[in-house]
Amino acid sequence: MLWIKSLHIVFMVTWFAGLFYLPRLFVYHSMAEDTVSRERFKIMERKLYWGIMTPGGVLTIVFGVWLWLGWWRGAGSWLHVKIALGALLAAYHLWCGMLLRDFAADRNTKSHVWFRWFNEVPTLVLFAAVLVVVFKPF
Repeated sequence: MLWIKSLHIVFMVTWFAGLFYLPRLFVYHSMAEDTVSRERFKIMERKLYWGIMTPGGVLTIVFGVWLWLGWWRGAGSWLHVKIALGALLAAYHLWCGMLLRDFAADRNTKSHVWFRWFNEVPTLVLFAAVLVVVFKPF
């Protein structure tokens, strides 16, 4: 079971790297004024989302479910909170995908300031998840 937990953590780190970086690319993309830069950001965002974030997110969830199936009998309510936080991250991931489509079609209407705030969401979820797992308050 330690191998599964290790893989869950490795892919979670991979997923979070993308969750932290893609919105930052959105900040710069929304500020870009020339066509060459905007096209470069489209490529970077697409490769990050489909090549790193999505596989990382899927594998995080797969190994998390595997752990849950082997652990569910003895876990407390803290695990339900962690699962809810994981679902929140999955929703955030999908929202990033919708924003990615808007940028790809040159339909973005949000400012770089909005994306700077949007970029903070995964940090808050990570902080909450770590606290729940470490302290298991429920």
